[in-house]
Amino acid sequence: MKKAIMGKKIAMTQLFGEKGKVIPVTIIEAGPDMVIRVKTGEKDGYDAVQLGYGDVKLTRLNKPMTGYFKAQGTAPKKYLREFRFDDCSAFAVGDVIKASTFAVGDKVDVSGVSKGKGTAGTIKRWNHARLKETHGSGPVARHGGSLGACSDPSRVYKGRKMAGHLGVEAVTIQNLEIAAVDDEHDLIAVKGAVPGPRGGLVIIRDAVKKA
Repeated sequence: MKKAIMGKKIAMTQLFGEKGKVIPVTIIEAGPDMVIRVKTGEKDGYDAVQLGYGDVKLTRLNKPMTGYFKAQGTAPKKYLREFRFDDCSAFAVGDVIKASTFAVGDKVDVSGVSKGKGTAGTIKRWNHARLKETHGSGPVARHGGSLGACSDPSRVYKGRKMAGHLGVEAVTIQNLEIAAVDDEHDLIAVKGAVPGPRGGLVIIRDAVKKA
């Protein structure tokens, strides 16, 4: 991985291409991220760069995190994430990563936490089909149906797709294209939709499976 940045999902909108084609995009407030710590193989056992995003007051932090930021000599941040870049030695504590680290046309992977939808049935959660609503199917058209055999094995197999909690999962959308970059306002427009609600934390990385 050569470059990455944390940001906040703002909203979806649309841009117009050169030939007037409508392009649906997601606006992300990308950074500015600050390098909080640079980990090395000699001291920590592996190479990584810890980035911080989002200003937060010291009064909002607990004592361990307050002491951690004071020890690093950096401003407190709301979110901390580690990234294993190809060349971690190129970073130094206090460096700032802005939206300009990416350019229009770059292929990226965007990660976030999906929206929580509470308890959902099998149709919404697993895309199961409905039962036929004719000839006495009764009021069970959206029910889960049979869960397995009867006397053998006398149990429900693990992994059975059933109704339950839906959402609030780590989701990564791959091979999205950056449509626009506004370095002045730290905004990146990514073609298509990205996971999470408005205001949710998202991470933009180099695409690992470039088309």
